[in-house]
Amino acid sequence: MDDSNDKAIIVEDLEKRFGAFRAVKGISFSVKRGEIFGFLGANGSGKSTTIRMLCGILTPSSGRGVVNGYDIARQPEKVKQSIGYMSQKFSLYEDLTPLENIRFYLGIYSLPVHLWPERTEWVLDLIRLGDAKNRLTRDLPPGWRQRLALGCALLHRPDIIFLDEPTSGVDPATRRDFWDFIGSLAREGVTVFVTTHYMDEAMNCERLVMLSEGAIVASGSPAEIIGRVVPGNPQADLNDAFIALMQRGAQ
Repeated sequence: MDDSNDKAIIVEDLEKRFGAFRAVKGISFSVKRGEIFGFLGANGSGKSTTIRMLCGILTPSSGRGVVNGYDIARQPEKVKQSIGYMSQKFSLYEDLTPLENIRFYLGIYSLPVHLWPERTEWVLDLIRLGDAKNRLTRDLPPGWRQRLALGCALLHRPDIIFLDEPTSGVDPATRRDFWDFIGSLAREGVTVFVTTHYMDEAMNCERLVMLSEGAIVASGSPAEIIGRVVPGNPQADLNDAFIALMQRGAQ
């Protein structure tokens, strides 16, 4: 791998150990700028540990990671400032309004106060919540809270956004709308790094990496992975490939 400008994320032999346990086992991959990149695996496969390293939260035990040009071990604060992150559970204060949540995150991201009005209006328009900005967040439908959480992660206009199971617990129509929005972000040049347990969602990704027991067991486009893992079965889909890989485990 190289550090060429078309790579938003570069991972080389990245490993994380907790005592004698190797949670992530020397994985390597890269993500192109403006790409929708899927990171899949069963619970306990090492996905969340990898994401926490890439977001500058956990220090790697060995190997190398570069996110938006910053080394994740030596420059974790620079990494945090240059990315957006939406966790599995809504990172919102439900007793605040959307407007108050947005103002809170503007402060968290240390944006200059003179930018607050413009960024507030921009994100409310982006997530289509202008008419609900003064309602309590806990009273909003789940899909609206989801859009608000994503909007808060985009306030500082990051080049890369990490979405950790962003559609967990919402209805199929809301999931479809959310993925339409993700596609629009990618078309604007934002790199989207997403984890999901929904294989129909993963089909929206340009490339995937699949983990099992801390190691990469498959990588490529969804169609390439299906063809390699379940060859000779024209009816096979990504769910069939995922189940086969997880049952096989890391070799």
